[in-house]
Amino acid sequence: MEDDSHLIERKTSGEEIFKGHFLHAFRDQVLLPSGRPATREYVVHPGAVMVIPLLDDGSGEVKLVLERQYRYPVARVMIEFPAGKLDAGESVQRCAQRELLEETGYTARAWARAGVMHPVISYSTEFIDIWFARDLQLGERKLDDGEFLDVVTASPAEFLQWCQQGLVTDAKTLAGALWVQNVLRGDWPLEWTTPVSA
Repeated sequence: MEDDSHLIERKTSGEEIFKGHFLHAFRDQVLLPSGRPATREYVVHPGAVMVIPLLDDGSGEVKLVLERQYRYPVARVMIEFPAGKLDAGESVQRCAQRELLEETGYTARAWARAGVMHPVISYSTEFIDIWFARDLQLGERKLDDGEFLDVVTASPAEFLQWCQQGLVTDAKTLAGALWVQNVLRGDWPLEWTTPVSA
């Protein structure tokens, strides 16, 4: 293992600067590896999941289940994979199951954890656990109060074309495109499991 001590910043003091319903922001004073002081402002995030649902439409071709949702900070309707933040004490797999059902109406008989990503490492502790879901069964959506979104499907080729054309700009969904390509090509195998409770 490499010695990273020449890269590490050390906190000397800190203060809370904002606490909202969802976000919690801090300002810390740190010592750089050179010994000089610096300020770091960052947001503490509870973590989240993203689900890449694989739908067999009966023709033998896999479709991807996606969403179209208005995102206020960028004032745009975005194309995204289903995702959501962890509730306190909730496991990442349980969160993935819950978000898939709430937002799309689907439950899945098989699940595979793909990995984790850190979408905004410069100013947030957020991590997003990436899950694949297959053997989908459609039920009734359970959207949160005040949540409005459309569920859409696309072939992997259509989805990748949307990414290439700039129709998909959401970072987690673009990261999902990398996983989709490699998983469907067989380069990144997954370990599928059947959860006890879906």
